[in-house]
Amino acid sequence: MSQLGNSPASRDIAYVLHGYTDHEAHKEQGPHILQGGKGIYVYDDTGKEFIEGMAGLWCTSLGYGEERLVEVATEQLRKLAYTHLFAGKSHDPAIDLAERLVEMAPVPMSKVFFNNSGSEGNDTVVKMVWYYHNAIGRPEKKKIISRIKGYHGVTVASASLTGLPNNHRDFDLPIANILHTSCPHYYRFGEEGESEVEFATRCAAELEAMILEEGPDTVAAFIAEPVMGAGGVIVPPKTYFEKIQAVLKKYDVLFIADEVICGFGRTGNMWGCQTFDLQPDMITCAKALSSAYLPISAVLINEKVADGIVANSGKIGTLGHGYTYMGHPVAAAVALETLKIYEERDVMGHVTAVAPRMQQRLASYSSHPLVGEVRGVGLVGALELVKNKATKEPFEPAGKVGAYLVNRAKDHGLILRNIVDSVAFSPPLIISSDELDSVFDRFDKALEETASFAAGL
Repeated sequence: MSQLGNSPASRDIAYVLHGYTDHEAHKEQGPHILQGGKGIYVYDDTGKEFIEGMAGLWCTSLGYGEERLVEVATEQLRKLAYTHLFAGKSHDPAIDLAERLVEMAPVPMSKVFFNNSGSEGNDTVVKMVWYYHNAIGRPEKKKIISRIKGYHGVTVASASLTGLPNNHRDFDLPIANILHTSCPHYYRFGEEGESEVEFATRCAAELEAMILEEGPDTVAAFIAEPVMGAGGVIVPPKTYFEKIQAVLKKYDVLFIADEVICGFGRTGNMWGCQTFDLQPDMITCAKALSSAYLPISAVLINEKVADGIVANSGKIGTLGHGYTYMGHPVAAAVALETLKIYEERDVMGHVTAVAPRMQQRLASYSSHPLVGEVRGVGLVGALELVKNKATKEPFEPAGKVGAYLVNRAKDHGLILRNIVDSVAFSPPLIISSDELDSVFDRFDKALEETASFAAGL
């Protein structure tokens, strides 16, 4: 640090705790400081240009420098910089946004509860599920089932829903009443001779067995991402959700769709629920809701659950839950404008037009000796790196090769993310076909450099 002096990098190491960072390694490596962005590109403090191949954290859907969002935020700051939604108070942006979300929901919804992040949204979902079942006289029906490798956030409750070991390790998680069923990753967990459909059948049977073992009267809800994002961009196997939803219906278990990553176009439809024909009782959305320009999330709740919550608040005298910044007027105004841009510019039509090019370029790596599996849908995808294609043997130590590849990609002006040894792609939704080619042309160079590195392991 002394060599860096009083530079931004030095001060970052001295004062900033980063999420998902090895801080001992960070002392040596230092931060990568970004200072500007335009379209699909970001620029660091040396002026170097990068394609933001992850849209930040799966979220900057409209890219950088969208002036309409800047103008709406500025106008709202001048008009009403802040008010809250406690004790019946409200404001136009929150009202308009809630109405728009209900109108555009993939299945009938009744009420919207605003939060500031996907984590907060899923934390709210846990509380609402418990509150609802108390309201309808089923206080024993409280267990919520998530999935191994599912990602639902980092608050105490949402991190418990998350099915990744490092989100639990040394945090004393998960909390009680949170369970995890099997991960629907056919490539990794399908048995020899088992078809994709048979694997989906087994996943549903394992869920049903868990519900029966726990007792159907104790199982309240099941939560799932349409496509598992931070678990490795895992696309559900054929017939998976059809069979899972049949189990949930059989045992009167609420279905929660976590659309934090998938919502607003990522999978090729406005909602991942539409892509995979899901019929949830509640939906959590965030990220692309405001193109990540300001923090905001929302939980959409159907009439059955909302009616129970409303009635119980009358019994108690309040709904004792909320956030200071929930439905913040500036964030709500920006989110509303984001939704208008999606519609006016036919962003979904654009995604439909360019997504085949992305999936085609991804598929071209299926024969590469380092690539075990290619997976993706719409404008999200991943390549899983393996030591041996025939046996699916992973690299050891896990994550070393993936991290090397992502670092080489950065050298070539492309920002990606390795999820252990799967490398994820999630570019801004505005990306063009030519820009997609630039993504993969840069990636080609990094992959070949990584092949030489991996050969020495």
